[in-house]
Amino acid sequence: MSACPVAAEPTVDRAPLPVLGNDVRVPLVTEGEVTYAALDYAASAPALRRVWDDVAAYAPYYGSVHRGAGYLSQLSTDLFENSRAEIAAFLGCRADDQVVLTRSTTDSLNLLAAVLPQGTRVFVFESEHHAALLPWERRADVAVTYLDAPRSPRQAVEILEHALADREPYGPALVCVTGASNVTGELWPVRELTAAAHAHGARIVVDAAQLAPHHPVDLADLDADWIAFSGHKLYAPFGAGVLAGRPDWLRDAEPYLAGGGASRAVTRGAGGGVDVEWHDSAARHEAGSPNVIGAYAIASACKALREAGFDRLVERERQLIATVREGLAAVPGVRVLSLFGDDAPRVGVLSFVVDGWNSSHFAAALSAEYGIGVRDGLFCAHPLVRTLLGGDRDASGECGAPDGGSLNAVRVSFGAGTPDEHVERFVRAVRELVRDGARWTYRTENGRCVPV
Repeated sequence: MSACPVAAEPTVDRAPLPVLGNDVRVPLVTEGEVTYAALDYAASAPALRRVWDDVAAYAPYYGSVHRGAGYLSQLSTDLFENSRAEIAAFLGCRADDQVVLTRSTTDSLNLLAAVLPQGTRVFVFESEHHAALLPWERRADVAVTYLDAPRSPRQAVEILEHALADREPYGPALVCVTGASNVTGELWPVRELTAAAHAHGARIVVDAAQLAPHHPVDLADLDADWIAFSGHKLYAPFGAGVLAGRPDWLRDAEPYLAGGGASRAVTRGAGGGVDVEWHDSAARHEAGSPNVIGAYAIASACKALREAGFDRLVERERQLIATVREGLAAVPGVRVLSLFGDDAPRVGVLSFVVDGWNSSHFAAALSAEYGIGVRDGLFCAHPLVRTLLGGDRDASGECGAPDGGSLNAVRVSFGAGTPDEHVERFVRAVRELVRDGARWTYRTENGRCVPV
């Protein structure tokens, strides 16, 4: 099977926000080719065409940021800072909030972990993505309490309230919670969790990696302390992310990275070393040459989403979710994973398992035989997926194993750039694979299921 995409005539794109790649043709193992259906938005969303065009228009004017006297440097500096302002508007930031440009959600949460006051206790649900689950224990002077995965939004609030009320000693505390699950797509009760955190003297950071591309996020309205998200999930795949929120912990901590840009002044000290005066703005944690293209790409995507209108985007996504859920419900042996139940509101992210199928085998067949790209595995949320599937299913499983007893799942995800046809084709493909089986032979190679 060829590893290269095949160019062909564009297909009709009925998605509200055009993205790159909806006209790419890929070969099938069963001969012929088909328009690729990218249904792995939760991992990385395709670039908005507008983002790509904006970056391409700016590229000839690219220059160093903040430190150049030349015209292109000044233009790039203005573009970078205006991008920060556009992102702040998109997030509904308060007047004194800082917007720190990072590399990703993971980088943003590791930055926040690095600036926590000594002795902070962090509360995080086991259902979090690893980006939100893992950074905190790297600090020896920070204690972490892992909370059981709740089975309803109300239970999530109750679990948090009890944990915060029982904490000893009573000192600085931080709650880390997702806005929307990267496994189930379910929306979490962020506003209620924020109120609970504040009532017990704790702060809260929201992992909005899956929320921001699908729903409006208003930091002031949520009353959250920080928001973190990645550009590559927001249709801006140029290596940037955001941590936005309260400035005090950021201002009071040592810089995340030491170097140029973070320092306001450096002098030789009396003892032979150097004395450093660090910035107290967002630049304090942005050492090095900034990723101006990444920042501009995020700002472009934010502007495109705001202008498109989230009400319109959310309503269309609800229709796509209904198409997928109804289609999967009609297929025997398919189980959609959920913490909060079938009626829980969600974004365009659904994970499922199929009786008798190894999920890697199922995802490989969707790709090789139908040209549909989904994800399989544990989705960097191992504790959550294990909870949803049951701890007894812990074998890795071989590709095409008849018992399908591997501890993994298939995830389909979509968004504002997804044509209706891609979702409809996915539902048909699931139905056919379950009814008729795979038409090709597959084997396990380097841990992946691949066509022979």
